[in-house]
Amino acid sequence: MMFRTMSARFAVIALALLVAGCAGQNTRELIASNIVQAPASSIAGRHEIFVATTRAKATDPKEAYSGDRSATVSFARVDMTVPAIHKTGEIERRKRGQRADPAKYFTADSISTFDSTAAFSKSLRADIAQRGGRALVFVHGYNTAFDSAVYRLTQIAHDASYSGTPVLFSWASGAKVSDYVYDNNSATAARDALEETLRLVAKSGATRIDIIAHSMGNWVTMEALRQLAITGDGDLNGKLGDVVLASPDIDVDVFKSQMHRYGKPKKPFYLFLSGDDRALEISSLIAGNKPRLGGYKDAADIASLGVVVIDLSKVSSGDRLNHTKFADNPVLVKLLGERLATDSKLGTGEADTSSRVGNLAGGITQTIASAAEIVITTPFEVLNVVVGGGQ
Repeated sequence: MMFRTMSARFAVIALALLVAGCAGQNTRELIASNIVQAPASSIAGRHEIFVATTRAKATDPKEAYSGDRSATVSFARVDMTVPAIHKTGEIERRKRGQRADPAKYFTADSISTFDSTAAFSKSLRADIAQRGGRALVFVHGYNTAFDSAVYRLTQIAHDASYSGTPVLFSWASGAKVSDYVYDNNSATAARDALEETLRLVAKSGATRIDIIAHSMGNWVTMEALRQLAITGDGDLNGKLGDVVLASPDIDVDVFKSQMHRYGKPKKPFYLFLSGDDRALEISSLIAGNKPRLGGYKDAADIASLGVVVIDLSKVSSGDRLNHTKFADNPVLVKLLGERLATDSKLGTGEADTSSRVGNLAGGITQTIASAAEIVITTPFEVLNVVVGGGQ
């Protein structure tokens, strides 16, 4: 009976993943051969996305990078535009056969590649200096093509009104629902490259480096941070800012071992989890029915490691799998932007953490209009933020 119940749950969730993964209707072409001329008034914003990737170059140059692995790290910069019709939390992207129209869709104006680490660092340094020394490194998750990763970071940077330099670390996801094991191995193979990328950003003039990792990208991120800690540079010589772990697809026990090796962070990490994350349910089943961090129920257990746990279980999502609430819920992504814009000099003591969380709770109360409850758990307190209203 239990086997039949688990099989039924697996089938339902797998079907949802397949439906959500039907991005086959979306073109994989990041660079269009023919872009519609759009008036300046139809463009809401322009964003330069710096890229470090362990993907191999695609055979079709319009796709830029494929899901195959490369033995070396490649560097690029993608110049993106966001249409004025853009709705916060959404990614307006063209389907296969549609023309690239910047007035309607997220559009890549151009992509520039760098033939050396030094050339990339020089360009990155100039951009970081122009933007006040801030950099945001985004690490995408499972089942993510290169173009989708670029679009997601563009959307986050735009909706969060991020003023620093956005840097995408893109590991070689096969971008197929069936490639879970391949993706996990690709993520593992990329951990050294992410460590090197974080060091490179730090050496390129950044004074504060924030990290947002999503889904399986948290595995790469935690491994890279663990390796930095082993070398005695866990906080990038004081440059590490906020670390946001969104819907982490990591075994809970593995995360605990990573944190024990890393040590209690000088500034608490932020963990966004949700008990209704369907993508992590199937991941849990694949992993022997063991809990994944992004759906873990014992927030206090994780908070004791130096993590502020933000439970979004009762917050709505634009994603049917409830796996990207941090980015597709309009108010949450704006709140994330406010968090990233805040000076990050507070420590991990009770007073500093309470002040930090108090500001966060105040922001939630002011920005979430629909009925919701968010539970914030720190090493020192549990705060229930209840907000009412309707949209």
